[in-house]
Amino acid sequence: MQKTTFFTLTLSGLLVLPAMAQLGKVWTDFQFYSVDMQNYLRNNLSETLRPLEIRGQNALNNSTGELNIPNPIEAGKSFRQDLLFNPTTDKFENNPIVQSNTVSNEINRLITRGSVESMMGRDGQRRLKDKLDETENTIINILETTKNAEESNQNLLNELLPKIPLIEDAVQQLSAQTNVGQINLQLQTLKIQSEQSKIIGETLAQTMQTNQSLQYANLNLATISQQMEEMNRSRRVDSSTETARLIRTTSQIDLFGREND
Repeated sequence: MQKTTFFTLTLSGLLVLPAMAQLGKVWTDFQFYSVDMQNYLRNNLSETLRPLEIRGQNALNNSTGELNIPNPIEAGKSFRQDLLFNPTTDKFENNPIVQSNTVSNEINRLITRGSVESMMGRDGQRRLKDKLDETENTIINILETTKNAEESNQNLLNELLPKIPLIEDAVQQLSAQTNVGQINLQLQTLKIQSEQSKIIGETLAQTMQTNQSLQYANLNLATISQQMEEMNRSRRVDSSTETARLIRTTSQIDLFGREND
């Protein structure tokens, strides 16, 4: 009976081990994520921040922490200060404050897109698929182990239950009944843990889907932000153009309303 109890307790522990074993891959998975993000930032700086890509890369490097991902707040602040103290000319914007805010917002959008790419890009999707496959395989193994344990313990119960009434010693009979109760309790525990493993797997899948939706929402917000800035820039350009036209027109007219030759 002691061997049987030890077997079921050991099996109960095995149901927890697969989930615990996955914890060893958490940091590795995050490193892949951060590397993909850094690659995206490095490959797209020239497209979005030209001719300020070198200064933008410096801001990203200076704001990168222990997780190898940039702090968007620190990166934006560093970039703004750099442009305020070392302003550059822009054919659309000559106000250094507006320009620094614009490029700071752009670097934030770049970081957002980098996060989306690292999660939903080709490599990111492959990692998510592998994680889901591992989770499903672990659940299948747990269910098979639980089924085998239930069958083994049920066979043992079928052997013990008819023998209990035949035991004459009261202490031994009570001990046998206690062992039967423990086996039944362990069977229930195994069933509960197997159901919990399925719930944990479903929770992981739902979390991934929620994270996917959040990534899409962040991407849409970044797109909206960019469109609004482009509209504002267009209005400023139109306003500047109209002002220049009025200045040219009025410069050709003297105080008496006569056009200058």
